[in-house]
Amino acid sequence: MALQIVHHPDYDAGFAVNHRFPMSKYPLLMEALRARGLAVPEALSMPEPAPAAWLKLAHAADYVDQVLACEVPARIEREIGFPVGQRVSLRAQLATAGTVLAARLALKHGIACNAAGGSHHARRAQGAGFCTFNDVAVASLALLAEGAAENILVVDLDVHQGDGTADILKDEPRAFTFSMHGDRNYPARKIASDLDIALPDGTGDAAYLDRLRAILPELSARRRWDMVFYNAGVDVHAEDRLGRLSLTDNGLRARDKTVISHFRARGIPLCGVIGGGYSTDAPALAARHAILFEAAAAYA
Repeated sequence: MALQIVHHPDYDAGFAVNHRFPMSKYPLLMEALRARGLAVPEALSMPEPAPAAWLKLAHAADYVDQVLACEVPARIEREIGFPVGQRVSLRAQLATAGTVLAARLALKHGIACNAAGGSHHARRAQGAGFCTFNDVAVASLALLAEGAAENILVVDLDVHQGDGTADILKDEPRAFTFSMHGDRNYPARKIASDLDIALPDGTGDAAYLDRLRAILPELSARRRWDMVFYNAGVDVHAEDRLGRLSLTDNGLRARDKTVISHFRARGIPLCGVIGGGYSTDAPALAARHAILFEAAAAYA
């Protein structure tokens, strides 16, 4: 069966090619998935914008209203890293709804991926770090609210610590947040996850995979998870300009296979999101993000 993939053309908010946030990676990722035979029409789904009620499960109501009205205060826009105009607001609503939809597809099919998502720096009160809404936190709280899941695990392997997800879910006992990230990287002030592993600069494939393989059984032993959200950020790659770690393409492939196989072997549904990746070589960046989908397709 084909891998269930959620995508929308408006995941690309049309930033200038020299912007630090490489928006062009979203359409290029879909091109890469089509070239690999993964983006087949019968397995593609397109989200509608997330309703305000979903967004307000995770975020302060006044902040949600500001984003929807494109009236975000300038000081918050500076923390996000770009102005929140109509295209950015729509993109945030769609990407968030895309993760909710992918999670529901994962519950039905066992595994699904959103071709965006992983906006883990958006906190309850506001966005930050190129993240407007926290899609994984919204999706987690939406599934819990509707009774679709009772225990949710977030496995965040983006190079940056998942501070926003930790902030939003810290008082939710049914959700457990795990982040393995670069120690000396953004954010400077981290918000503790339920479990954090901080890696030194330059960590390569072998050391990274050893730490990951050691921790996964511990995560599985904590309780019976109904859903795993997997943030597969590729900014751990050696050539990422914001990363500071040293994984190769083969390391990314091994990482994604390790995570996905671990949870799928236990019959636990998994929703993949692409997370961060920052490179001036956008086609190479898209190819790195495609590795998640290649790994996931083996378990569809």
